[in-house]
Amino acid sequence: MFLGTHQPRLDDKGRMFLPAKFRDKLAGGLVITRGQERCLYVFALADFEKLAGEMSRTPVTNKAARNFQRVLLSAASDEIPDKQGRITIPAILREYAGLTKECTVIGAGNRVELWATEAWNELLASTEDEFADQAQEVIPGGLF
Repeated sequence: MFLGTHQPRLDDKGRMFLPAKFRDKLAGGLVITRGQERCLYVFALADFEKLAGEMSRTPVTNKAARNFQRVLLSAASDEIPDKQGRITIPAILREYAGLTKECTVIGAGNRVELWATEAWNELLASTEDEFADQAQEVIPGGLF
């Protein structure tokens, strides 16, 4: 499981160091793709393959499913971290997420999310009150 918040920097070649605590799970390969709210999702390769298998079971006649798959898969990039734990973020994905030097990397359970730091701070500020005031079940089974 991926947890925590980290703030690596992108270098001039679009590379960044993965947080040390994520490296073992991602060492065998990963997939970076568009995420929702203009972040990037990073999945361990095996987890992404499972997700792709689940998506392939949706009917091709379902327009929403087709569009979701198109957006998710069309810019997906499979990567293998180098010996120093760096990955290269393709230009199309850096542009999509507005990534420059300052980034925020969060653990989101089954995936890692890469955010432009300013966008992450804005999202967090806009959702903290909602999180604190949540009175109904959002997660099946609740928190406790």
